[in-house]
Amino acid sequence: MLYIALLIGIVVIIIADKLTPAFKLSSIWGLISQIFAALVIIMFGSLEVNYINLSSHIELGYLAIPFTLLFLVGFTNVMNIERGQNPLLLLLPLVSLVCFSMAAFFMGHSFVLIIGISTCLAIMLILLYSYFTGNLFIGHTLTTSIGFIIAVLSISLIKHFIVFMYIPIFTLALPFTLYYFIQNKFTNVQAITISTLTAVLFGVFIFIVPTHLLWYPVVGITIILVIMQSSRKFRIIW
Repeated sequence: MLYIALLIGIVVIIIADKLTPAFKLSSIWGLISQIFAALVIIMFGSLEVNYINLSSHIELGYLAIPFTLLFLVGFTNVMNIERGQNPLLLLLPLVSLVCFSMAAFFMGHSFVLIIGISTCLAIMLILLYSYFTGNLFIGHTLTTSIGFIIAVLSISLIKHFIVFMYIPIFTLALPFTLYYFIQNKFTNVQAITISTLTAVLFGVFIFIVPTHLLWYPVVGITIILVIMQSSRKFRIIW
Protein backbone atom coordinates (compact mmCIF):
# COMPACT_ATOMS: atom_id res chain seq x y z
CA MET A 1 0.00 0.00 0.00
CA LEU A 2 2.94 2.32 0.64
CA TYR A 3 3.95 2.08 -3.04
CA ILE A 4 0.48 3.23 -4.11
CA ALA A 5 0.43 5.99 -1.49
CA LEU A 6 3.81 7.25 -2.77
CA LEU A 7 2.51 7.28 -6.36
CA ILE A 8 -0.64 9.19 -5.32
CA GLY A 9 1.46 11.71 -3.40
CA ILE A 10 3.73 12.34 -6.39
CA VAL A 11 0.74 12.78 -8.71
CA VAL A 12 -0.86 15.28 -6.30
CA ILE A 13 2.36 17.33 -6.14
CA ILE A 14 2.80 17.30 -9.93
CA ILE A 15 -0.81 18.37 -10.58
CA ALA A 16 -0.56 21.19 -8.03
CA ASP A 17 2.74 22.41 -9.52
CA LYS A 18 1.21 22.50 -12.99
CA LEU A 19 -2.06 24.17 -11.97
CA THR A 20 -0.48 26.85 -9.74
CA PRO A 21 1.24 28.84 -12.56
CA ALA A 22 -1.46 27.97 -15.10
CA PHE A 23 -4.20 29.61 -13.00
CA LYS A 24 -1.84 32.08 -11.28
CA LEU A 25 -2.62 30.65 -7.87
CA SER A 26 -0.80 31.53 -4.69
CA SER A 27 2.27 29.45 -3.86
CA ILE A 28 0.49 28.40 -0.66
CA TRP A 29 -1.43 25.87 -2.78
CA GLY A 30 1.84 24.12 -3.51
CA LEU A 31 2.46 23.78 0.22
CA ILE A 32 -1.10 22.54 0.76
CA SER A 33 -0.57 19.87 -1.92
CA GLN A 34 2.62 18.73 -0.18
CA ILE A 35 0.79 18.50 3.15
CA PHE A 36 -1.99 16.49 1.48
CA ALA A 37 0.58 14.19 -0.16
CA ALA A 38 2.29 13.72 3.20
CA LEU A 39 -1.03 12.86 4.85
CA VAL A 40 -1.66 10.26 2.13
CA ILE A 41 1.67 8.65 3.04
CA ILE A 42 0.84 8.75 6.74
CA MET A 43 -2.80 7.64 6.58
CA PHE A 44 -2.89 5.25 3.63
CA GLY A 45 0.75 4.24 3.55
CA SER A 46 0.78 3.72 7.35
CA LEU A 47 4.15 5.43 7.55
CA GLU A 48 4.82 7.49 10.66
CA VAL A 49 7.51 7.84 13.31
CA ASN A 50 5.94 6.54 16.53
CA TYR A 51 9.08 6.59 18.59
CA ILE A 52 12.65 7.89 18.61
CA ASN A 53 15.26 5.19 19.04
CA LEU A 54 18.42 6.62 20.60
CA SER A 55 20.16 5.20 23.64
CA SER A 56 16.64 4.91 25.04
CA HIS A 57 13.22 4.31 23.51
CA ILE A 58 11.17 7.55 23.42
CA GLU A 59 7.48 7.23 22.48
CA LEU A 60 6.05 10.22 20.58
CA GLY A 61 2.38 9.45 21.22
CA TYR A 62 0.12 12.18 19.82
CA LEU A 63 3.17 13.94 18.35
CA ALA A 64 3.84 11.06 15.93
CA ILE A 65 1.72 12.45 13.06
CA PRO A 66 2.82 16.13 13.44
CA PHE A 67 6.47 15.00 13.71
CA THR A 68 6.20 12.85 10.58
CA LEU A 69 4.27 15.53 8.67
CA LEU A 70 6.87 18.19 9.53
CA PHE A 71 9.76 16.08 8.29
CA LEU A 72 7.99 14.94 5.12
CA VAL A 73 7.17 18.50 4.06
CA GLY A 74 10.55 19.82 5.20
CA PHE A 75 12.62 17.24 3.33
CA THR A 76 10.40 17.63 0.25
CA ASN A 77 11.30 21.31 0.02
CA VAL A 78 15.05 20.82 0.31
CA MET A 79 14.93 20.26 -3.46
CA ASN A 80 12.74 23.33 -4.00
CA ILE A 81 14.54 25.23 -6.79
CA GLU A 82 13.43 27.50 -9.59
CA ARG A 83 12.84 26.45 -13.19
CA GLY A 84 15.70 26.35 -15.67
CA GLN A 85 18.47 25.01 -13.43
CA ASN A 86 21.41 22.96 -14.69
CA PRO A 87 20.46 19.23 -14.79
CA LEU A 88 23.80 18.43 -13.10
CA LEU A 89 22.17 19.57 -9.85
CA LEU A 90 20.43 16.19 -9.90
CA LEU A 91 23.78 14.69 -8.91
CA LEU A 92 23.08 15.84 -5.33
CA PRO A 93 19.84 13.86 -4.84
CA LEU A 94 21.47 11.00 -6.77
CA VAL A 95 24.18 10.77 -4.08
CA SER A 96 21.51 10.77 -1.36
CA LEU A 97 19.51 8.05 -3.10
CA VAL A 98 22.61 5.88 -3.48
CA CYS A 99 23.23 6.25 0.27
CA PHE A 100 19.61 5.36 1.01
CA SER A 101 19.81 2.30 -1.23
CA MET A 102 23.04 1.09 0.37
CA ALA A 103 21.67 1.59 3.88
CA ALA A 104 18.45 -0.22 2.93
CA PHE A 105 20.46 -3.10 1.44
CA PHE A 106 22.37 -3.63 4.69
CA MET A 107 19.16 -3.29 6.73
CA GLY A 108 17.10 -5.53 4.44
CA HIS A 109 14.53 -2.75 3.87
CA SER A 110 12.97 -3.72 0.52
CA PHE A 111 10.77 -0.62 0.03
CA VAL A 112 13.63 1.88 0.39
CA LEU A 113 15.93 -0.32 -1.70
CA ILE A 114 13.48 -0.70 -4.61
CA ILE A 115 12.34 2.94 -4.68
CA GLY A 116 15.88 4.19 -4.15
CA ILE A 117 17.34 2.19 -7.03
CA SER A 118 14.39 3.01 -9.32
CA THR A 119 14.73 6.74 -8.67
CA CYS A 120 18.52 6.56 -9.20
CA LEU A 121 17.97 4.96 -12.59
CA ALA A 122 15.36 7.58 -13.52
CA ILE A 123 17.75 10.42 -12.61
CA MET A 124 20.57 8.79 -14.58
CA LEU A 125 18.30 8.55 -17.64
CA ILE A 126 17.41 12.24 -17.26
CA LEU A 127 21.10 13.15 -17.04
CA LEU A 128 21.93 11.03 -20.09
CA TYR A 129 19.08 12.59 -22.06
CA SER A 130 20.29 16.05 -21.05
CA TYR A 131 23.87 15.20 -22.04
CA PHE A 132 22.97 13.97 -25.54
CA THR A 133 20.27 16.56 -26.32
CA GLY A 134 21.62 19.56 -24.43
CA ASN A 135 18.18 21.15 -24.19
CA LEU A 136 16.86 19.86 -20.86
CA PHE A 137 16.57 22.11 -17.83
CA ILE A 138 15.17 20.85 -14.57
CA GLY A 139 12.38 22.74 -12.86
CA HIS A 140 10.31 22.95 -9.72
CA THR A 141 7.98 20.03 -10.51
CA LEU A 142 10.77 17.50 -11.03
CA THR A 143 12.86 18.58 -8.05
CA THR A 144 9.87 18.71 -5.70
CA SER A 145 8.83 15.20 -6.78
CA ILE A 146 12.35 13.89 -6.15
CA GLY A 147 12.40 15.73 -2.82
CA PHE A 148 9.14 14.05 -1.84
CA ILE A 149 10.55 10.62 -2.68
CA ILE A 150 13.64 11.34 -0.59
CA ALA A 151 11.41 12.55 2.25
CA VAL A 152 9.43 9.28 2.23
CA LEU A 153 12.62 7.20 2.13
CA SER A 154 14.01 9.28 4.99
CA ILE A 155 10.99 8.67 7.20
CA SER A 156 11.03 4.97 6.29
CA LEU A 157 14.54 4.65 7.75
CA ILE A 158 14.14 7.21 10.55
CA LYS A 159 11.25 5.22 12.01
CA HIS A 160 13.79 2.45 12.66
CA PHE A 161 16.69 4.62 13.82
CA ILE A 162 16.51 8.42 13.87
CA VAL A 163 20.23 8.83 13.21
CA PHE A 164 19.41 8.16 9.53
CA MET A 165 18.42 11.84 9.47
CA TYR A 166 22.13 12.10 8.65
CA ILE A 167 21.55 11.07 5.02
CA PRO A 168 19.13 13.81 3.83
CA ILE A 169 20.81 16.48 5.96
CA PHE A 170 24.47 15.79 5.16
CA THR A 171 24.19 14.48 1.60
CA LEU A 172 21.45 16.83 0.36
CA ALA A 173 20.51 19.81 2.56
CA LEU A 174 24.07 20.72 3.52
CA PRO A 175 25.52 20.35 -0.03
CA PHE A 176 22.63 22.41 -1.43
CA THR A 177 23.35 25.12 1.12
CA LEU A 178 27.01 25.00 0.07
CA TYR A 179 25.99 25.28 -3.59
CA TYR A 180 23.92 28.42 -2.95
CA PHE A 181 26.80 29.91 -0.98
CA ILE A 182 29.50 29.38 -3.62
CA GLN A 183 27.53 29.61 -6.89
CA ASN A 184 28.47 33.29 -7.33
CA LYS A 185 32.14 32.61 -6.58
CA PHE A 186 32.64 29.79 -9.09
CA THR A 187 31.16 28.74 -12.40
CA ASN A 188 27.93 26.80 -12.17
CA VAL A 189 29.60 23.48 -13.05
CA GLN A 190 32.40 24.07 -10.53
CA ALA A 191 29.89 24.88 -7.76
CA ILE A 192 27.89 21.74 -8.54
CA THR A 193 31.09 19.64 -8.62
CA ILE A 194 32.26 20.93 -5.22
CA SER A 195 28.81 20.39 -3.69
CA THR A 196 28.54 16.88 -5.14
CA LEU A 197 31.99 15.88 -3.88
CA THR A 198 30.98 17.20 -0.45
CA ALA A 199 27.83 15.06 -0.57
CA VAL A 200 29.87 11.98 -1.55
CA LEU A 201 32.37 12.64 1.27
CA PHE A 202 29.64 12.89 3.89
CA GLY A 203 27.88 9.88 2.34
CA VAL A 204 30.97 7.75 2.93
CA PHE A 205 31.12 8.82 6.58
CA ILE A 206 27.79 7.23 7.47
CA PHE A 207 29.17 3.80 6.60
CA ILE A 208 32.47 4.16 8.47
CA VAL A 209 31.63 6.30 11.53
CA PRO A 210 29.90 4.57 14.49
CA THR A 211 26.20 5.48 14.58
CA HIS A 212 26.31 6.74 18.16
CA LEU A 213 28.86 9.37 17.09
CA LEU A 214 26.78 10.52 14.10
CA TRP A 215 24.02 11.81 16.36
CA TYR A 216 26.04 14.83 17.56
CA PRO A 217 26.75 16.35 14.11
CA VAL A 218 23.15 15.58 13.06
CA VAL A 219 21.79 17.71 15.91
CA GLY A 220 24.36 20.46 15.42
CA ILE A 221 23.98 20.84 11.64
CA THR A 222 20.17 20.61 11.91
CA ILE A 223 20.13 23.55 14.32
CA ILE A 224 22.45 25.55 12.05
CA LEU A 225 20.35 24.85 8.94
CA VAL A 226 17.15 25.86 10.76
CA ILE A 227 18.74 29.15 11.87
CA MET A 228 19.99 29.80 8.33
CA GLN A 229 16.42 29.74 7.00
CA SER A 230 15.99 33.24 8.45
CA SER A 231 18.43 34.51 5.79
CA ARG A 232 17.15 34.48 2.22
CA LYS A 233 20.70 34.07 0.91
CA PHE A 234 21.09 30.67 2.57
CA ARG A 235 17.45 29.58 2.54
CA ILE A 236 16.86 26.09 1.18
CA ILE A 237 13.22 25.79 2.22
CA TRP A 238 10.64 28.27 0.92
